[in-house]
Amino acid sequence: MMQLGVNTVLFADFDLKTAMENIKWAGYDAAEVSAIKGMCEHLDLENWKSQAAEVKSLVESLELPISAMEVASQDEERLLIAYEAAAEIGIPVVNIGPGGSKDEPEDLQKSIDTLNNLAAKAEPFGVTLCVKAHVGNAIWNTPTTLKAMEQVKSAAFGIDMDPSHIHRAGEVPHEALKEVVGGMKHVHIRDCLGAGPSPGVPELQACGRGEIDLFAYCKVLVDAKYDGPVNLEVIGTKEYPLNRCAIIAAESYGYLNACLKQLGAR
Repeated sequence: MMQLGVNTVLFADFDLKTAMENIKWAGYDAAEVSAIKGMCEHLDLENWKSQAAEVKSLVESLELPISAMEVASQDEERLLIAYEAAAEIGIPVVNIGPGGSKDEPEDLQKSIDTLNNLAAKAEPFGVTLCVKAHVGNAIWNTPTTLKAMEQVKSAAFGIDMDPSHIHRAGEVPHEALKEVVGGMKHVHIRDCLGAGPSPGVPELQACGRGEIDLFAYCKVLVDAKYDGPVNLEVIGTKEYPLNRCAIIAAESYGYLNACLKQLGAR
């Protein structure tokens, strides 16, 4: 069964307990904890040891494993702390962005070199480092993703494929997915209406509300026997009341669960 979860950044204005409770009540199998400095730090990496017992208790009491952590930053010092925290808490995947700019040709190789270094340093912790193509960054579309797949050699490295970024890169996500799915170890998923550059207001990031063919995307995942985490990532909900955040989570679960049931994956 493909594991569906939610990045807690959706509940950025609320504490981790509230976020995880609402993720569980919406029907999800797992959560991705946000540790994005300056945006949403449900896991405060500078003080993670004081949180570890609470996080483990929430996981146990809610029967809601944490399938990934999003750090976003490529800062090596911060990532080494994230690896240690992930290993202790039992989080298998750490997600970051590629950095750099698509408009600076040399940035792609710089990003790949950095990923080689950071992935190698994840190995002793038993954690997988994942990166996704990101609008405007050095890795931003399928060709640049394929270059990273070819050149980053660590077994502790994987691709995180977000259809909304690929859609905004001018590609068809389910077609692009076929090219990279063999190297994927995480999925950030959301819908998108329009070419961006932003993914749009939170409600239109809910799965099924935009123009991405997410059923076709799910079919490629199922056909490829992908068995890593699939985590809804909706941003922009600062100052949203709890019920609006919970509705986005629940609506997206209903859509994704129905798609996967039709495909025989749940």
